Amino acid sequence: MSYTVSTLQDLHSEQPKLPLALIVGTDAFANLILWHHWEQLFTLAHLVVVERPGAALDIESLPPALKIQWERRLTTDPARLSRQLAGAIYRQAVTPQPISGTALRDALARGGQARAQLAGLLPAAVLAYIDRNQLYRSRQDAP
Repeated sequence: MSYTVSTLQDLHSEQPKLPLALIVGTDAFANLILWHHWEQLFTLAHLVVVERPGAALDIESLPPALKIQWERRLTTDPARLSRQLAGAIYRQAVTPQPISGTALRDALARGGQARAQLAGLLPAAVLAYIDRNQLYRSRQDAP
């Protein structure tokens, strides 16, 4: 099992002067306090909270500890993410895409024709990276 905080620690140790941004959806952010060592995330990366249409973040319903972090760290200046190593929260609305992340991962795991249909949805470089690193494979295909 790999925790996000461990992955960010590894990335930070490889490039200690490079700002990192962890991109999460509103649902993941609202449950951030359930993550392993969630408060350390802010010392390792910025958080970019992506809001899909119809999935706006309800600030008032956040757990109190997370709401405090939101109020203290929120920035409307995206340039801050490159000027500072970590610690900011940036809110970003996005245009809806014709497929969900779950459907993408499922198609990648199924392979074959399902995977071939992703060619127009993911850049070739992303698909090559996924293949090279054997990501999102079905359990039966995993080494």
